[in-house]
Amino acid sequence: MCRLFAITSEDPVSPMVALEALDVMREGHDGSGVGLFLRDLGGPFETMKDAPILSGIFTEAGLRRLDVKMMEKGFITKYKISFKLDKTPPAGVPKRDVYLIRAYEYPEDWEDWSWERKQAELTKIRLELRAMGEEKKDMIVFSFWPDVIMIKEIGDPLTVGRYLKLDANDIQARIIMAQGRQNTNYAINLYACHPFFVQGFSTMTNGENTAFIPIREFLQKRGFQGYMGFNSDSEVFTHILHYMQKELGLGLEFYKHIITPLAGEALSSHANADLLTQLKHSCRRLIIDGPNCVIGSLPDHSLFMVQDRKKLRPGVIGGRPGVFAYSSEICGLDSAIPDRDKSKDFQPMYLDTAIVGPDRQEVQICRQTERLHLPH
Repeated sequence: MCRLFAITSEDPVSPMVALEALDVMREGHDGSGVGLFLRDLGGPFETMKDAPILSGIFTEAGLRRLDVKMMEKGFITKYKISFKLDKTPPAGVPKRDVYLIRAYEYPEDWEDWSWERKQAELTKIRLELRAMGEEKKDMIVFSFWPDVIMIKEIGDPLTVGRYLKLDANDIQARIIMAQGRQNTNYAINLYACHPFFVQGFSTMTNGENTAFIPIREFLQKRGFQGYMGFNSDSEVFTHILHYMQKELGLGLEFYKHIITPLAGEALSSHANADLLTQLKHSCRRLIIDGPNCVIGSLPDHSLFMVQDRKKLRPGVIGGRPGVFAYSSEICGLDSAIPDRDKSKDFQPMYLDTAIVGPDRQEVQICRQTERLHLPH
């Protein structure tokens, strides 16, 4: 199993808060890797919310190739973080040339583009850079998106965070998602490390999705370039979330109805039975098999947690107005928000979608049995 932790806060916090929470849950992960997703950034990125930020790991040769490519496309560096690393990485952490976090100015000819067009082009560029890196093994590109930073590395999460000096660098965010990894593969591919990200949508999962093959086949036929990679059976949770909102135009309360639809009397007696029956039929290839606990983030800065029917992966939510955290274990909450009212901690069951909205004032519970707010 892995361990998950996420926090949403009115005030920006350091990624070390999340890594310290993972550390107290270390019995649930073996320290083989860590993934961080940060959005709604603070610090120097506070004033450049629209600037696309490139996150990844590069060799010196790969960085030179990147610079040539980005100059050809008209991107100019606006701000970058320079990691001052010890000469020798700690045990278990590979030696890298460059950890890159760089914000860019858009090319001049993008000035009048719609956001939809920019999204498509940013996705295309990220995939081009990823392909370049896979060809020569000199680039690993995690994200290229405004107000988003992603960091992934092999090694113990807290050790990696200290090595990268994440508490000292100008990296803070109001939303942080972190996964402490347990290696289930013989070789670790950082593209298989959670969280995953597509056009403003991100998820991470503790569990396994044995329905991966039919889901992958369905997504590959949608014609969207971002549904690719599939280095992890959990990556499709991000793709399904994106497909639901961007292609189907449905809200988050429909997510569970797609991945774990109701059946029998619960479906036939539902207030929206006709719609949900149609949705279940048309998206039947997206039904998951678990066990899975999924934490995700939306472009509007909502944070959510869902469980599948087997409910065999732990998950709990707690906090107070202004700051809430999602954790695989209560000790993770205790580490990050020790002064909360613990009597209000909530563990979602398989019918629940637990959501903290962008106002960060409360945990909202949406149950699959409730009447849905239909899209216009």
